[in-house]
Amino acid sequence: MDLSSFDALTFDCYGTLIDWESGIAAALRPWSERRGLGLDDGALVALFSRHESAVQEARPDALYPEILAGVLDRMAAEIGAEADAADRAAFSGSVADWPPFADSAAALAQLHKHYKLAVLSNIDRETFRPSNDRLGVAFDLIVTAQDVGSYKPALNHFHVGIAELAAMGIPQDRVLHVAQSLFHDHVPAKSLGLATVWINRQAGQDGATPPPPVDVTPDLEFPTLQAFADAVEATPE
Repeated sequence: MDLSSFDALTFDCYGTLIDWESGIAAALRPWSERRGLGLDDGALVALFSRHESAVQEARPDALYPEILAGVLDRMAAEIGAEADAADRAAFSGSVADWPPFADSAAALAQLHKHYKLAVLSNIDRETFRPSNDRLGVAFDLIVTAQDVGSYKPALNHFHVGIAELAAMGIPQDRVLHVAQSLFHDHVPAKSLGLATVWINRQAGQDGATPPPPVDVTPDLEFPTLQAFADAVEATPE
């Protein structure tokens, strides 16, 4: 793939730019310890993964903090634990503390020299703001679940993102989608004919994302965002 043949990158945020698994685990650990659940970070993240998409599908108009509260309720129900209003408030407000990956800010700044940057994220505008501040980049386009009334892997993010970039003069064949989650991003993006780059930070492990429902083959794969940015820099203009 000729990386110079694209004018815009569309990004997933959480799992690709923001280390949501570390953030999720840190937010859920006090609940687990307070309730005496004996669950380590990996078990907490896996438990989260089993419920997030179901809540999003059932409540597509809910803001992401409401989604997190609903996920915690389902997690607690699955294992027979208690989650009260304080637990729900702590988890639903935790996104602002989720850290970026160490390479995200520098790699985004590097990539912005070559492309327009867009983010297509399962988040709401207010909740995304602290994450955007941590990433230190002024995205040229932001499309959230709040904007489109649904959560990926539904296609609305992609339809809106493609249309908005086209209005900027960037056709779909000049757009490259960059994401970690095969389930949330690569399956729907490839179904629409988008070229994709897999930032495979988990080396094939599912972590906080469910496995994809169908086989999907990204066009390129890198272990980190910085590795992708370095490949772009090495591409002749």
